Amino acid sequence: MTRAERKPLQDELVFQNVSEYGLSLDDVQARILSFMAKDPKAVYHFIVGTDSQVHRGCTKFVTGIIIRRVGRGAWACYRQTIVPRELRSLKEKLSYETTLSQEVASYFMGDALRKMEEIVLPYIYKGAALEHFIDIDAGTHPTINKTSRYVKEMIDRIEAMGVYAARVKPESWAASSYANRYTKKSV
Repeated sequence: MTRAERKPLQDELVFQNVSEYGLSLDDVQARILSFMAKDPKAVYHFIVGTDSQVHRGCTKFVTGIIIRRVGRGAWACYRQTIVPRELRSLKEKLSYETTLSQEVASYFMGDALRKMEEIVLPYIYKGAALEHFIDIDAGTHPTINKTSRYVKEMIDRIEAMGVYAARVKPESWAASSYANRYTKKSV
């Protein structure tokens, strides 16, 4: 299948949360904008993060999208991706987690982030803000985190996008906590 024959990215990715299923990226964007419009004077963190869990015969990846109104709630959703083999290489899993996060985050670059910024822009001198992050499920402490040797490579990949700041453990809770809870459910 040629690239021209493929559906656009937003038609391929389907998200859900505890109360909604079948959300397209356009639906997710609309929910985020609606959430932010309710309090445009707030500080917001827009976060994408992915975690994975090896199950029998496959590896489950979960990518979370979170818009956090700092100190006053959040709206979140996730999607799962199943790879039909048990990925045992730590570097391969972490690299694929980062790729999935970058894929989703790339949708929001440009017009979608601009619309989010337009909501808070009139209030930036009153304390409103929007920061964007990609959370990596890796830590920098070599005795605690086996992933520490790959952190620089993953951070460099995210920073090369030019829009998102990379966060690692313990700050990378979108990957290590939110997405993680959905990876544990059986496939």
